[in-house]
Amino acid sequence: MTQLALIRHLPTAWNEAGLLQGRADPGLADDAMAGWRAPREFDGFRWLSSPLTRCQETARRLGIGAAAEPRLTEMDWGEWEGYALAELRARLGDAMAANESKGLDFRPPGGESPRDVQERLKPLLADIAASRRNTAAVTHKGVIRAVLALATGWEMLGKPPHRLSWPAAHLFSLDAGGHPAVERLNIAMERR
Repeated sequence: MTQLALIRHLPTAWNEAGLLQGRADPGLADDAMAGWRAPREFDGFRWLSSPLTRCQETARRLGIGAAAEPRLTEMDWGEWEGYALAELRARLGDAMAANESKGLDFRPPGGESPRDVQERLKPLLADIAASRRNTAAVTHKGVIRAVLALATGWEMLGKPPHRLSWPAAHLFSLDAGGHPAVERLNIAMERR
């Protein structure tokens, strides 16, 4: 088994305002994690990062040298990027509720579904498993949720099977074909 640790990027001003970012690329909000590092148990792991600025900057702030990996990019929210979910629900009403009831097949206009994100991730997971190198990545909430859904069979309907803390690492094991299984979630960051 190969291990895969996933860490979500630090907050941006858009996160703090509750806005959907997707492929938009705002920078980080502040120095909230200055003086922190990734858990020592990931020392010696190969590090990857989404190419978006918020992930690259998070890696730098955590003292990580991470190679950019485009398949770790956040879900594309299409026409809804820059809007709050509450605003979209109020404006779109029943149409939004019907779309959200599709779970993995929920799709914003001009964007990706969570299932699309999973399909984009599966070759990366297979590559990591084939390399047999424990790997960690700085990525996005949508990516981590897509991996969690693959690992648990969650169809993204109702609450997730596990509550995830976002300023934490989430560890999965990958079988030989790259299919993930939950190993440990909500692993705290450490002080330098």
